[in-house]
Amino acid sequence: MLSYITKKLFYGLFVLIGVIMLVFFLFQGFGDPSRLVMGQTGDKTTQENIRKELYLDQPKWKQFIFYLNDVSPLSIHTQNEIDTKELSGFFVGGETKVGIKLPYLRKSYQTKKSVGATLMEALPGTLILAAAAMLIAIVIGIPLGVLAAVKQNTWMDTSAVFASILGISAPSFFLGIIIAYIFGFVLSDWTGLHITGSWFDIDVETGEKRLTLQNLILPAITLGIRPLAIITQLTRSSMLDVLDQDFIRTAYAKGLSKSRVIWKHALHNALNPVITAVTGWFAELLAGAFFIEYIFGWKGIGKVTVEALEKLDFPVVMGSVLVSATFFILINILADILYGIVDPRIRTGN
Repeated sequence: MLSYITKKLFYGLFVLIGVIMLVFFLFQGFGDPSRLVMGQTGDKTTQENIRKELYLDQPKWKQFIFYLNDVSPLSIHTQNEIDTKELSGFFVGGETKVGIKLPYLRKSYQTKKSVGATLMEALPGTLILAAAAMLIAIVIGIPLGVLAAVKQNTWMDTSAVFASILGISAPSFFLGIIIAYIFGFVLSDWTGLHITGSWFDIDVETGEKRLTLQNLILPAITLGIRPLAIITQLTRSSMLDVLDQDFIRTAYAKGLSKSRVIWKHALHNALNPVITAVTGWFAELLAGAFFIEYIFGWKGIGKVTVEALEKLDFPVVMGSVLVSATFFILINILADILYGIVDPRIRTGN
């Protein structure tokens, strides 16, 4: 199992390098970053200094090497670069040092703040939203799928299948607009919910952040509808396959209760495809909550990225893509570990 995880990490590293190449060559071709940094005013000397600072005076392949060196945890930097970029890590050597550091995602064109700091401020919001959406999908989707399988060909089964098809078919951004309008505007006096709001409010008097999970309800439900529908379908089909197995009939023959057979024996053996859906969708929710965050004004990486695209703030966009890709890779590795826990055959390589 350890060698398998190591191999997946190795493959994930190559995928991440591919993503870095893609975002670099995709976004480096738009506009003049030096002009975006200094704005509409500024003399030629200032522009040349900015171009030198951003390595724009170098050939494209050298620019990519410098960018790869910045985002890589293992890198080479001069002492001046370490001080100027405020790199955090451990470095050894003379004027040119080799070290292990936190990836440097450069600075925003608009705010001049570190992209890493900007994304880390937004990351908790995205994690909270994705976790809440997936929790809703799991808590409702798995029991609903089990119920549909056990009550096959009844109105319960038909209703669950029909509802899940609707959930899969409806685009999240469309559902977001409808849910925000109905529950956050039309029925706001009864629901107490609002169209927009983040996971914290700022106290006007003290300036402190206060946790406000009330604003989480609408975006979490909206984001959780599609994975809920898919988990329901997968749980139902997987349970139907398992319920026809010989060991289920043997369990009934031993006198075990129906609830014990279904929830302990059948569901345990039907979880593998569900785990695939849960881990895969959690990664997609982290990377794909952009429009939901924007619609509901939820402070997360998605909202920050959309705003950065509007302002052509490409370092923020590039950084958010890399952070999302990293989470996607790590969560898929987590899925492999969960497979090993649920199915011992994977741990033994059978």
